Amino acid sequence: MKFTIVTALSIAPLLTPLLAMDKESAARLEESAAVFSEVMATPDKGIPQEMLDNAHCIVIVPALKTGAFIFGGKYGKGYLSCRNEKGPGWSAPGTVRIEGGSVGFQIGGSETDLIMLVMNARGADKLLASKFTLGAEGSVAAGPVGRTATAQTDAQLHAEILSWSRSQGLFAGLALEGATLRQDLDDNATLYGRKLENREIVTSGIRPPKAAAKLLTLLNKYSARERKNPPSSE
Repeated sequence: MKFTIVTALSIAPLLTPLLAMDKESAARLEESAAVFSEVMATPDKGIPQEMLDNAHCIVIVPALKTGAFIFGGKYGKGYLSCRNEKGPGWSAPGTVRIEGGSVGFQIGGSETDLIMLVMNARGADKLLASKFTLGAEGSVAAGPVGRTATAQTDAQLHAEILSWSRSQGLFAGLALEGATLRQDLDDNATLYGRKLENREIVTSGIRPPKAAAKLLTLLNKYSARERKNPPSSE
């Protein structure tokens, strides 16, 4: 009996940070869903529908620390999801963190929500690498805003990745030259129980965690392809 009690007490401090990480990941997925929902609910000031309909993958980073871009360090974490290769629907999410780069943010401690759409297969392949640098390894441009994308610039038409930011209620295109995206194996382990690479999560049909249900439902809701051919719930 004493051995059982001692063992339980010795394990408890180890479980506490794991539980905290699990809650943090679930909260970040919830925030990502909220960011996407709020942006798509205002079509006149959001991402053009045809951009989302033609996107191969999406990256959402909620509450990016804008002041960190001046002083260095880890700037933000979020999630990527790509369209399923076989059939409609979006993949289980993989964790990414974004760091570095010159993005033109103001100095300070404010937070900015970031959304990126990957517009072709080549960009998606780069996104699923362990890390890649925007602008150097993948062309990136500030995305157009509004119901349609008829006024796209030449850079937007040819970019592999389009990006937008939302800060203090203002939503606009944002260039992310030099920023680096990295997969986060530790956070993936928190979600899936083992250190899965993002490419494996996206391409092998891994079952999404329950915490991702809201985000994936919203992605399917706002994507014309998925509305016409709803993905199976199995």
